[in-house]
This record gives sequence, structure tokens and C-alpha cells, in this order.
Amino acid sequence: MSQTIPPEQEKQEVRDRWLQTLHHNHKRKMSRWRNHILAVQLSLLVCMFLLWELAGRLRWIDVLLFSYPSKVFAQISKDIAGGEIWVHVGVTVGETVVGFLLGTLVGTLLAVLIWWSPFLSKVLDPYMVVFNSMPKVALGPIFIVMFGAGFTAIVMTTLSITVIITTLVVYNSFNEVDPNYVKVIRTFGGERAEIFAKVVFPASFPTIVSTLKVNVGMAWVGVIVGEFLVAKQGLGYLIIYGFQVFNFTLVLSSLLIIAAVATAMYQLVVYAERKLLAGRRS
Repeated sequence: MSQTIPPEQEKQEVRDRWLQTLHHNHKRKMSRWRNHILAVQLSLLVCMFLLWELAGRLRWIDVLLFSYPSKVFAQISKDIAGGEIWVHVGVTVGETVVGFLLGTLVGTLLAVLIWWSPFLSKVLDPYMVVFNSMPKVALGPIFIVMFGAGFTAIVMTTLSITVIITTLVVYNSFNEVDPNYVKVIRTFGGERAEIFAKVVFPASFPTIVSTLKVNVGMAWVGVIVGEFLVAKQGLGYLIIYGFQVFNFTLVLSSLLIIAAVATAMYQLVVYAERKLLAGRRS
């Protein structure tokens, strides 16, 4: 005997196939959209380099100051072949990673501490605003005297930028949580620790993760500023050295390496953000 499929089950199967087709078409459309954006981005980059090369070759620009891509890439190839560029890249990346991780961790913990104590929040609020507005380069000499002209002074310069930014962003995220959720926890007798664990932190987690992307740029700024002041190795040191000997091709090649490494680091953070947020949603 042949089994007959109930009409409800048949309708459900048709609906599931339709949803799968719709989802597949949406993924294809988004993939084409991302490929189109990437193609435009790469085209713009190639056009900029071609225009720069043409401007240098035809002397539309001062090649002593601005050089041109073929000369800059020849400098990079020469540095790579010599091998010493890897030492400078390794030093700068190491300082950046340490400043990035410590800045995010310390800034988040400080935001939690300030949120936990409204009294402390009121006391520290004007000081954080003033410290955030201070030019961090001015703090460099103080860090050099305190920690010596080396790795620690550069990391502290980076932390002076990343910690305050992280604290302000995360603390504002804590304060923007829907107060109705907090009232529900308090209604059931929840303490401040439960409010934070069950409402404030989960609601602010996307902001905390997104802060990582901000801190990538801030960490690079802090490290390069620190290397301008004290370093004897690193990409910031190469930029200063290039200025001192009027080798602006070295300066521009160092800037391109910074841009490439910073972009790679940023993409890693974006990938980690996507995985963390996807894990929470699942």
C-alpha cells in the first residue's frame, strides 16, 4: 500500500524548500554585492597608485618629497631582501599587540569599576574628560623618565590613548542599557552583581567587541608616537630616520608597510568579532 502524505506536511515541505531557495538566493546576492565592493576598492587603489606613478614620472609632484610607487616598492623589496625590515616590523607589531590587548582589558575593567560605583563615576568623570583631551605626545617625556627609553615607555604611551577611549565607550554602553530590564531584575530581588551579569554585560557585549576595532587604530597611533620619541627599532623609528637623512622614499615605504600590517590586524579583529557575535547569537 502506498502512503499518502498529509496536506499539512506537504505544505510544510513546500514552505521549507521555498525558504531554502530564498536563503540561497539571498546569499548569492550578498556574495555578488561583496565582490562588487571589493572590485571597486581594488580599482580605486590601483588608480591611485597609477596616478601617483604618472605624477612622479612626469614631475607633476616633487619626487624628493613624494617619490612614486615603483621607487617605493623597490625600497620595500630591498629592505625585505636585506632582512632587517622584519626586525622593525616585529618590534612594532609586538608593541601594538601588547598595547591593544592591555588597553582593551584595562579600559573595560575600569568601565566596570566606574559603573559599579556611581560615587566613583561622579568623581572621575571630569578627570577622564580632561585626560582624554590632553595631547598624548606631551605625556611621552614623562613616560620616558619614569620607565626608560624603551618598550615599556612606548606601551604606556599607547595605553594613555587606548584605555581612556575604551573606558568612555564601554561605560556609555553600560549606561544606555534599557532601564526596564534592570527594573525587572530588581523586582525579583536581584543585586547589582546580578544586574551586571544578566543585563548590563550581555547588552553591552557587542559594543565591547566593536571597541576592539577602534582600539586597533588607537594602538597603532600610540605605538608610532612612542617610537617617534624613544625607539631605536620599529617602523616609527624608520620614519624618523628617513626624515633625518632626507630619504622620503624610506618614509613612504614604512608608511605603506604600516598600512598593510594595520589592515591585516584590523581584518583579524573583524573576523574575531564576527565569530564572537555569531557564537552569542547561536
